[in-house]
Amino acid sequence: MILLKNKKATFNYEVLKRYTSGISLIGSEVKSLKNKKGSFEGSFVSILKSKKNINKNELVLKNFFIPPYQEKNTLSSYDPYGERKLLLKKDEIKQILKKMKSDRLTLIPISFFVERNLIKLEFALARGKRKFDKREDIKKHDQNRDLERDIKVKFR
Repeated sequence: MILLKNKKATFNYEVLKRYTSGISLIGSEVKSLKNKKGSFEGSFVSILKSKKNINKNELVLKNFFIPPYQEKNTLSSYDPYGERKLLLKKDEIKQILKKMKSDRLTLIPISFFVERNLIKLEFALARGKRKFDKREDIKKHDQNRDLERDIKVKFR
């Protein structure tokens, strides 16, 4: 079941490969996400060097807004835009890093969903679109909508 979806991801980026991962959240964040509250605006996935082990890399979701579940009962130290660690295997992280370095790609969050009562994040390796690519997509979308409208009118 999809909780939240990044609608602008496919418009602004050309999605090349999708990944799913677990995400480290606290209880009130889980409740907020299950109530479908949150915002992808300005969020991205970043690579960090581990604080414990220098050779180890971690993927982190940054700038994703999760509002407090109950505003009156929140901790004073709660940061709704805080970093949230993604839970991936070492091999997957290495593979993603290789692709990012060689092809100059970025990682963007696509959606939050529930799988077996766990909240998962779907993110993707993507390449940014240019203005003329976006214009072509809008043109195609408009043409398809006009065709569907014409077909509907003919077969009434």
